[in-house]
Amino acid sequence: MPSLALGIGCRRGVSLAQVEAAVRAALGMWPLQSVASVATLDAKAGEPALRAFCAAHALPLHTYTREQLVATPASAPPSAAAQARFGVDGVCEPCARLAAGGGPLVRGKLALDGVTVAIASVNPP
Repeated sequence: MPSLALGIGCRRGVSLAQVEAAVRAALGMWPLQSVASVATLDAKAGEPALRAFCAAHALPLHTYTREQLVATPASAPPSAAAQARFGVDGVCEPCARLAAGGGPLVRGKLALDGVTVAIASVNPP
């Protein structure tokens, strides 16, 4: 049963291959089938590579507002790029936790080739 939520941030225009590589690196030993959903900042919802990744793996893409991310602290050091562009300390960690219903991070921020990924354990309803 899928039990993980991915939070993903990315630079504009990243490729599907970049997203796939970052997700697989972050997952490590966890199979992709253990992922229940993907989440990102609402401003990133239109990124073609994120949408293509979710479509290719039949995963729902949840989006969260800047205000929701600000209210959900990240454990990684603040990202200067995320602060400058969106006014948030980070994207992937807060998004993963929000998509997991507040569940704990099981993999903190991994940055790889323009993509950031964090993983949270989904809290049972």
